[in-house]
Amino acid sequence: MTAPAEPQDLLAPELMTDPYGAYARMREQAPVRTVSMMGSPPAVMVTRHDDVRTVLTDPRFVTDPELAGNAADPMRAAIFEQLGISADLAQYLLRNILTTDGAEHARLRKLVSRAFTVKRVQGLRPRVEEITAALLDRMAAADGPVDLVEAFAYPLPITVICELVGVPEDQRPQWHEWGRDMVALNPERTPTVLRAAVDHVQELVAARRAAPADDLISGLVRAQEDDGDRLSDTELVTMVFALVMAGHETTAHLITNAVLTLLIHPGQLAVLREDPELWPRAVNELMRLRGPVQFTQFRYPAEDLELGGTTIARGTPVIAGLLPANHDPRAYDHPDELDVRRYAGPGDGHLGFGQGPHYCLGAALARQEGEVALRMLFDRFPDLALAVPASEIVWEPRPGFSSVAELPVRVH
Repeated sequence: MTAPAEPQDLLAPELMTDPYGAYARMREQAPVRTVSMMGSPPAVMVTRHDDVRTVLTDPRFVTDPELAGNAADPMRAAIFEQLGISADLAQYLLRNILTTDGAEHARLRKLVSRAFTVKRVQGLRPRVEEITAALLDRMAAADGPVDLVEAFAYPLPITVICELVGVPEDQRPQWHEWGRDMVALNPERTPTVLRAAVDHVQELVAARRAAPADDLISGLVRAQEDDGDRLSDTELVTMVFALVMAGHETTAHLITNAVLTLLIHPGQLAVLREDPELWPRAVNELMRLRGPVQFTQFRYPAEDLELGGTTIARGTPVIAGLLPANHDPRAYDHPDELDVRRYAGPGDGHLGFGQGPHYCLGAALARQEGEVALRMLFDRFPDLALAVPASEIVWEPRPGFSSVAELPVRVH
């Protein structure tokens, strides 16, 4: 059996407007499907839970196409061309902690992993609670409806990651705008935004070289002087850029999606009010059910192999469908229902943070921010309610993301 020849466009309207239904149909009808995006060469998407887990964990799948026999990266090259990203800017997207394997990936991950250990994240909790409380105070003082996205869901994670990395307070709103522009994949904005962000990080690095501080940028600058873990200038800038972008955009949408989901499932919210100890489990369930990331970056099989009854040749770009895998009835009972008591096995109980060597570096921090944000929000505002009918909430047409542009709520 081979994958269907006619590619499914990942930017097709049905996937933008109804991703849950469209990916469910793909999972049940063509679980190993030929796809394309923005004029890229054909790739293969897998959508069933076990196949997705295999792509994420099997060492035969790599993120560096050269390790799978490709002289270049045709998928990203095609997408970068569509977006107007020049070669000098592409270098900050092509080789980073997300796109390397083996010893190189381990070296880069080691440099930043200390900042995201469970112990270090637990130590951040009082500060996360402090930031959350201040944001809730501002929401309480507002007259009329509040946009939860702008007032709460974005400011919390961007403040936390910027403090951790070392981005000054007055420059953090700019990162919010850059993040929105980057995930929108707008050719008219992406090159300009990427250039501005890279220039900004270079300025931050230069400032830390002149005056080190207690932040991650200063630690990475020091690592440049360590012969065992030497970072190039490009690697350093790339690392900071990737951490700040990944460290706020996805968590903001996790919080927003979770609040919306709980408000339209009042029975489940009542369970959490009765038993607050369920909040950590609920965050995992909300990440499974309404996680913001629909599919992964490309993986490449380093040898010919079979997946889901389909032969996939060495070097073929493969995309793991996180959203359909997390709704696979083969892995979960009643997968489309919210159950805050659900226990789906050890670990996360879902694939929303990935698996294997590229498991999300900031997963512990994202879970903590989600738990603190949701618990404190619903404790502070017991009458929190949507300010518009749920049917009027607009999901953004973002490729690979499940997110809403606004979430109007009433806090009183």
